[in-house]
Amino acid sequence: MEKTGLKIRVYGDRILKKRALSVKEVTERHAQTLSQMAQAMYETGGIGLAAPQVGIGERLVVIDIGQGLYKLVNPCVTKKEGQQSMEEGCLSVPEVSIKVKRAKKIVVRAMDETGKPLTLQAEGLLACVFQHEIDHLNGKLIVDYASFLDRIRIAQKLAELKERSDDESLPESRIKPRKL
Repeated sequence: MEKTGLKIRVYGDRILKKRALSVKEVTERHAQTLSQMAQAMYETGGIGLAAPQVGIGERLVVIDIGQGLYKLVNPCVTKKEGQQSMEEGCLSVPEVSIKVKRAKKIVVRAMDETGKPLTLQAEGLLACVFQHEIDHLNGKLIVDYASFLDRIRIAQKLAELKERSDDESLPESRIKPRKL
């Protein structure tokens, strides 16, 4: 399998905190991007990936929890029901997990990779993943759900990720060697 060239952005990268732009018209470029995102998700062992996580500021997500691949454009939750709490991880916040409360059942409206409108119902893990990826499109990360104690627990890891993100955004010649 050929690598996609898409790079997962990590905590500290500014694009992860920006609201992604709606797609006005789904084109072949969007379909190709969704396919590349799916490949990147599978390569990294994820079950969901939003476009901002690979540096693309558009409302695109891919999800596969083992029940088939979803490629969605402009997804939004139109109905929520019940509540569940799950321990969540994130490709953009590696080695960090946070218990997040989300709706147990949801209805999602979106378009597929051809621009065809879809309405999907999800519950349990699938509902959680849809909400997690849609959060990315709105500039929200799992760390934004962290309790005070969780923030203390993960502070060092977040500082390391932010420093790594800052280093990777600099031109190669400006990266300073780290002191040991």
